[in-house]
Amino acid sequence: MTLPSQRTLVQQLQAMPQFSTLVEAVVAADLQDALSGAGPLTVFAPTNTAFAALLTELGLTKAQLLADKPLLTAVLQYHVLGSQVTSAAVPLGQAVSPLAGGIFKVDAQGSGLVVTDGRNRQASVGFVDLRVKNGVIHALDKVLLPANRDIVQTAQALPQFSILVEAVVAANLQGALSGTGPLTVFAPTNDAFAALLTELGVSKADLLANTALLTQVLTYHVVPGRVLKAGVPLNTAITTLQGESFTVNSSLAITDQRNRRAGIAATDVLTSNGVIHVIDRVILPRP
Repeated sequence: MTLPSQRTLVQQLQAMPQFSTLVEAVVAADLQDALSGAGPLTVFAPTNTAFAALLTELGLTKAQLLADKPLLTAVLQYHVLGSQVTSAAVPLGQAVSPLAGGIFKVDAQGSGLVVTDGRNRQASVGFVDLRVKNGVIHALDKVLLPANRDIVQTAQALPQFSILVEAVVAANLQGALSGTGPLTVFAPTNDAFAALLTELGVSKADLLANTALLTQVLTYHVVPGRVLKAGVPLNTAITTLQGESFTVNSSLAITDQRNRRAGIAATDVLTSNGVIHVIDRVILPRP
């Protein structure tokens, strides 16, 4: 086992040229004392190349970024965990809570690790487990950003959910789905809604006008709490906001109260107040 350096996190980063922009940012945000304390802390450290890419992405100069202390503080604290978490101890696929609040998640990809941030951007982890006096450093090739959209805003930004958004508005549920949460939404695509209309023999206008049915169906797709893919209980009744339950099997197929099947097409779309899983069929509670 490699013995930890006797440098603090800040001192170690200062000694590594590829992190000079990160060090400038830490100083500009007045976080150097916090990162030099007893700890232990874990820092996911973006390289200079990662910061250069961020400036291009945000359309900012480095001077503008360093001058925006609230943004800088929020972004930097989003890279820090309040305990020492080595690469072997990272809870893969589960919510990781940094000092800034919110979450990100880490998954294994090949022989390495990939971080998905609150805006569903991905960063690859470079070196891991650089142990220092007050914690551990893992390198990143992209700066992480906290979530800036809630469940409704995220769905509005994705064209495949336009009918779902219409339905949420028609049922006056946008306030509930924009609240603090956290919530988990199993979100049917436009194709899923089109198939439902055929199955029920109704028009979209008819469905959207039936707010009682719409509310019952939509709340059946919402589960209290943030349940990432890794935490979905398999072959166990999952109780929804509507009150009834559905089950998910090991193939990520949902069985609803009418014994209909829906497939989970994509998982873990992170939002500021929960998570969205994409499903290919509208699920239904008991008639």
